[in-house]
Amino acid sequence: MKTTLPIEIFAIEDDGCHLKIAISINGKSASMILDTGASRTVFDETRIANFVAAETIEEQDNLSTGLGTNTMESKKVVIDKLQIGEIKIEYYNAAVLDLMHVNQSYEKLEIAPVDGVLGGDILNDYNAVIDYEKKELVLKG
Repeated sequence: MKTTLPIEIFAIEDDGCHLKIAISINGKSASMILDTGASRTVFDETRIANFVAAETIEEQDNLSTGLGTNTMESKKVVIDKLQIGEIKIEYYNAAVLDLMHVNQSYEKLEIAPVDGVLGGDILNDYNAVIDYEKKELVLKG
């Protein structure tokens, strides 16, 4: 199966850009940053409550690294249905982090907040190809 999703490319500062895609979490539309440097897909701990019941989010013993910090507390949740284009992932074990600093930066730049970061685990599993010219993400599953 192959699916193609449109990518929104938007400027960050004067010399950089971020990539944003739309996905579905448990049947609801979500906005995700595409990050090839992120080892795994993560969701914002505040915004994930729009998609799952709060009591399903569990504390995790280990700390996560990255996203501009040395270590940060992480939580976990099982997402019943994660849909990226035509690809459906059931019972996805997701990491949940505080992405407030990302969304605060976006707010200052008048960019809509994001629900999470689509990272290397899914991008690798589905042989992702980013086509900057066509502004598309192609996944093969």
